[in-house]
Amino acid sequence: MKKTRILLVDGHRIILESLSLLLSANDNLNVLGTALTAKEALQFMELHEIDMLIADCQIPDFSGIDLCLQTRQRFPPVKTIMLTMVEEKKQICNAVLAGVEGYVLKDTDSAELYYAIKTVMDGKKYFCSKVLMELAQNTENKTETYAETFPSKISSRELEVLRLIAQEFSTTEIADKLFISQPTAESHRRNLIQKLGVKGTVGLALYAVRHHII
Repeated sequence: MKKTRILLVDGHRIILESLSLLLSANDNLNVLGTALTAKEALQFMELHEIDMLIADCQIPDFSGIDLCLQTRQRFPPVKTIMLTMVEEKKQICNAVLAGVEGYVLKDTDSAELYYAIKTVMDGKKYFCSKVLMELAQNTENKTETYAETFPSKISSRELEVLRLIAQEFSTTEIADKLFISQPTAESHRRNLIQKLGVKGTVGLALYAVRHHII
């Protein structure tokens, strides 16, 4: 089985060394290189083929988000994950708009980081629960405010369901909150996936971010 070739980027050498040891302990991962700056990272990718870039938001020369954006433009096959302590909503939204496939906080455990890497390499998105909750904060009573920015094919009820999905409410919780049956809540979720052309629950949450519902 081919190992995932990874480039790590962080402004702190000790973190790079620790992450490299952690990821190298997984038989499916190969840390091909490390870089302290975005410039070093881009130079490395010019010379080596990698499968994934894992970068911090805060690196010395320019932001990790800008690095991910340049990576997507110059090296399209490379997957990108932000691994950072930055959990402000604005930065997370900027990362989503830059097209990162994953956003994980540094206080996560190794199992979740491994899972995030596998999920992204499988062609899906991965955002840790704290990140999704940060995006979902202070969104009560905003459905009407944002309704006009959504496609007309999305009903007001579906918009309510989408907002709650982005806040990580389960189907049962959505049904209880909106006073509808669980099959109806699940039907709304399936309809949203079909109408918006996304792959699943994470896709719905990201759609909500991009359209400023949260």
